[in-house]
Amino acid sequence: MPTTGNAIIGQSGGPTSVINASLVGVADAAMKSKKIGRVFGMRFGIEGVLNNFLLDLGAESPATLKALRSTPSSALGSSRLKLQESHFEPILKQLKKYDIRYFFMIGGNDTMDTIHRVVEYANKHGYEMTGVGVPKTVDNDLYGTDHTPGYPSAARYVALSVQQGALLARDMQRVDQFTIFQTVGRSAGWLPAAAACVRQQSSDAPHIILCPEHPFDRGRFLSAVSDVQQKRGFVSIVCGEGITNPDGSPVSASETKDKFDNVEFGAMGGASVGMQLHRMISDEFGWRGEFQVTESLQMCAADRAVKQDVTNAYSCGREAVRLALAGEGGVMVTIERTSKPGAPLEIQHGTAPLSEVANHERPMPANFFTKDGMNVSSKFLDYAKPLIGDLPEYASLTIKRAKAR
Repeated sequence: MPTTGNAIIGQSGGPTSVINASLVGVADAAMKSKKIGRVFGMRFGIEGVLNNFLLDLGAESPATLKALRSTPSSALGSSRLKLQESHFEPILKQLKKYDIRYFFMIGGNDTMDTIHRVVEYANKHGYEMTGVGVPKTVDNDLYGTDHTPGYPSAARYVALSVQQGALLARDMQRVDQFTIFQTVGRSAGWLPAAAACVRQQSSDAPHIILCPEHPFDRGRFLSAVSDVQQKRGFVSIVCGEGITNPDGSPVSASETKDKFDNVEFGAMGGASVGMQLHRMISDEFGWRGEFQVTESLQMCAADRAVKQDVTNAYSCGREAVRLALAGEGGVMVTIERTSKPGAPLEIQHGTAPLSEVANHERPMPANFFTKDGMNVSSKFLDYAKPLIGDLPEYASLTIKRAKAR
């Protein structure tokens, strides 16, 4: 593989509150390497290469890069462009023009596919280039890694939102008998499941958690809602945006798809799943309720970011450069948990082949759910709590009726 050349970095897909830490990790390590000359950034993902819009990251001040480590969203700009065969020749032409020999992208499954295909095309046409992927997705569904940078912070956002919203729902139960909190997550339930980490007792909110791994059963759902409301006076429900009916159709009723043929649950092609569940409950019981759909806020809430998540995102970026310089291309950096379940988080880095990451998703395992599929098990809590960190404990009145003396 080449001993010298320039490097390029791109960000793709949805942002996270720590994706820029990974960007700086790659940039810092690349700039310190004697094998790498200039370090470029793709403006708006792979579209920046196609449109000859590259940024000179070496021209940025050290102070800017340092501050970027704790800045949310995607500083380079993101893209969801699906590569066509006609794209590869102009991409390679641009990479040659800038003498790019090290190719890094930060993203999810589709991003890993982009790296794999671009580097494979370049090498097939006699141009030596090493590509390494850096994991990113709040969905936490990337194959081959214990968790993805960005998930712990997004999970904490969900947990805190549900915890505080549940206090409101409890105290407003004479007005609103139920509340629904909808998370992002196309085909995996890692984010809605994280809400369970706030419970101090088994009876605490959230009472029902709906994840894409289990088909939605309207009858069982409404029965569970009725049972909880009778016992608690209100119902706290958390749902993933991608839950489906038994026939595979989205509960959201959305028919809009993106360029990767993924259903866009937040699109105007259908109501959100939170709205659909709200309508079901209201129609069935005549209750008034609330729903919260935060969409991308959970992807970029830096004020709720987990410090270790930022640290690990940065180290993933640095590890990507180390692998590339060692000639270990065609892989994505992974995070391997070395601590025991439930213990404070300790990790080390590993790798997973880009081709496998691109073609696989990682749903929650069956033993992370309760038997009815509408809640999570203690095994999931052992997995998730060390990622999220400590959560606040709020006070509650004893609610003991006073007697006249």
